[in-house]
Formats: sequence, structure tokens, C-alpha cells
Amino acid sequence: MTILFLVPYPLNRAPSQRFRFEQYFRFLEEKNIAYTVQSFLDNKSWDILYTKGHRMRKLWAVINGFARRMGQMLHLRGYDFVFIHREAAPIGPPLFEWWIAKIAGKKIVYDFDDALWLPDDLQENSLVAWLKWRNKTASVCKRAWKVSAGNSYLAEYAGLYNTRVVLNPTTIDPVYHVATTKHENNENHTTDIVIGWTGTHSTMKYLEPILCVMEELEKKYRLEFLCISNKKPAWPLKSLRYWPWSEKTEVEDLRRIDIGIMPLPDDEWSKGKCGFKALQFMALEIPVVASPVGVNSVLICDNENGFLASSHEEWVEKLQLVIENPGLRKKFGIAGRKTVEESYSVNTNKENFLRLFQI
Repeated sequence: MTILFLVPYPLNRAPSQRFRFEQYFRFLEEKNIAYTVQSFLDNKSWDILYTKGHRMRKLWAVINGFARRMGQMLHLRGYDFVFIHREAAPIGPPLFEWWIAKIAGKKIVYDFDDALWLPDDLQENSLVAWLKWRNKTASVCKRAWKVSAGNSYLAEYAGLYNTRVVLNPTTIDPVYHVATTKHENNENHTTDIVIGWTGTHSTMKYLEPILCVMEELEKKYRLEFLCISNKKPAWPLKSLRYWPWSEKTEVEDLRRIDIGIMPLPDDEWSKGKCGFKALQFMALEIPVVASPVGVNSVLICDNENGFLASSHEEWVEKLQLVIENPGLRKKFGIAGRKTVEESYSVNTNKENFLRLFQI
């Protein structure tokens, strides 16, 4: 068996890729399944993707990506499956997907972990909407041999267009995400409690509604609000500390956090989120407080392996509880790790992933 992975980003760079399929490559190798990976963006293009300026280089990156894809379309003969993560190209209609399914006659395994048919910004203008071609998600689902959906909300949508839908959650490798003891976790802290969040600059907007919660808490407690991201935020918080995200030190950096948070707005786009931030915290035995939106309500059982909070008052109340109660933090941490190990680990999902390629 041979598989072609068509993915948006270079290997080992994007969390959605690393935790949805890259960490399963070793299992393909164990089964003597050959695979090739082609990313739309190369490493040089990825390095400038989120930086200001470089318009011509970014334009060339897109042109180069399309050229690479077109070249690959002429070399599909040796593959049994084509695994497409999110989309074969970031703009325009699903022409590559059409070619793969109809002209080359290859079996497409289509994987997505966001509500791609919806705009992630309510202010999205008509030009961006046209370029993104939002209805391509439905089209690719129809053409796919199987669809790999990150949560039940996404699976339900895919089920409208395809009968072969596999619920394939984003997973964590507990061997890689290893917790430290409380003493080790705090040995370099200059404050008593570190409340933390991690994510890209595009998801920082989810934190804005609870900045007032942090302002209230920093007046009462000696704490630090740690933001691990690819861009420094401009929030007026005295307790704010920014730490640049790095794949090489990702787990080590997360261990600086005593309480992890994952706020989300209660909207259709957020229902497509797969809870990756919460899973990382839980795997590292870091207690989590999250919004009860989408898969968060499945991952977290309130007051058993974490807290769910909706209103300003609930966020303040529940963060205060975990700040003031080390025993509760330990309880949530142990229970959260158990949840990951039993239901959201690479090993527990291994066979589910491999079945994507079974006829």
C-alpha cells in the first residue's frame, strides 16, 4: 500500500498536522505502508507566513505551491490513497480534489479539524470569502472515499455528503507529554500561580472577553498570566508574560503553567474546534478551565477532571477555586491525564486511524 499526503504546511511545523496524522507515521512504517508527503508551502514560505510585509514573497509562495501541486497531479499512478488535510490548495475551487478523484481515480481520505465551510471571522469580506471558496468542504466530502472528522459536530456535517465518515479525534502522545511534579513545575517561578494559554495569534481573540477576569484576579492574587504564541499580544495586564512558541521546547514551556485556560465563544465556528489546547494541558496534568463549547464539554466533566465556565462570574469563581486549592489542582491534573490516556492518546486511536486506509 502507498499513500500520498497532501498537506498545507511543512512537516513538524503546524499543530493540526503533528497531532492529527504526523504522529501516526511510525505506525504506517510498522505496517510496511509506504507514504509520501507534499506540503503546499515549503519551509521558507512558512517562515514568512505570519510576518508583516513580504507581499511578493508570499505571492510567490502561493504560485510555487500551485505549481508543486500541479506537478504532483501527473505522478499519482503509484498511490493507492491520497490523504488530504483540510484542502489541497488554500484558495480557489477544489480542482485538485476533482482531478484526483475523477481523472486519476484515486481514493481520497479527507481530513479536517475545523468548520471550514464557515468564516472564522464575522467581518470576512466578500473577496476573502470568494478566494477561500467555503463550499469546497462539501464538494470534497462528496468526492472522498472516506472522511476523517475531528469531532462529532464536524462528522455530522460530513455525514450530509458522505456515508463513510470516521470520527478521528485530535490525539496526544502521553509519552511525549510527560508531567512534572509540582516542585519541578514551580522551581523557576517568580510568582505563586501561573495561569496560561497557548495558541496562534489568530486565536488570541478568544481571550479578549476574559481579560477583565484576569484584571480582577491579578488584583487579588500574586499570579502571572503566561501567553505562549507566535506573536506577542498587546493586552493591558500587569501580570502578562509572553513566551514565543517553539516546537522544540513546546512541552517544557507548557510545564511552566499551573492552570490552563481555553475560552471560546459559543458560535458555530467554535463548535468545530477539537480541544487541542485542553488536551495538551490535561496530558501534562495541568488543571483546565474551559468554555463549555463544542468538544470541550465532552473532554471535561465539570468538577471531575476540570472546570467549565461560561459567564464572567463563573470564570472568576472557578479560577479562584483552583488558585486557592492545591488539592483540587492535583485532582484535576490526575483525572485529566487519565482522560487523555484512555480516550485521546495516539495508542488508543491507532487502529481507528489505520482503518482509514482499509478497504
